[in-house]
Amino acid sequence: MRHIISLLMVNEAGALSRVAGLFSARGYNIESLTVAPTEDLTLSRMTIVTSGSDAVIEQINKQLNKLVDVIAVLDLSEGDHLERELMLIKLKAEGEDREELKRMADIFRGRIIDVSGTSYTVELTGSRAKLDNFIAAISSDLILETVRTGASGIGRGERILKI
Repeated sequence: MRHIISLLMVNEAGALSRVAGLFSARGYNIESLTVAPTEDLTLSRMTIVTSGSDAVIEQINKQLNKLVDVIAVLDLSEGDHLERELMLIKLKAEGEDREELKRMADIFRGRIIDVSGTSYTVELTGSRAKLDNFIAAISSDLILETVRTGASGIGRGERILKI
């Protein structure tokens, strides 16, 4: 089962490496990883997407909580949460494809953020499924390059991750 694990950690050199090392040492896969400083510049928030049985996820959470750099861990998948990804996709946009690509970007509430004589770069934000659906709706011959952030998530309502 897919899980989104969010954690607060000390914002210092080597902290990310120790978390990633925990996963690789135990043979756990990281599907996506995002990390950035919080409003408190001494802390970073990391969002890890991984898959595994309940027992594996429980073990991951226990191991993360043991790391000195990790201050708090929250498995967002265990309750209501919001989740978004950002995708930048460069598309071949020539001739009659230009108008169709503009229309598709509008339908998916994307923004064309760069235009050249032969390409568009579209910015899309949304669920993993929405981004996957956009890619599926575009002819693969038109896709020049794709960059995705992976999931970022936050608990809904009173569910917060804070010290």
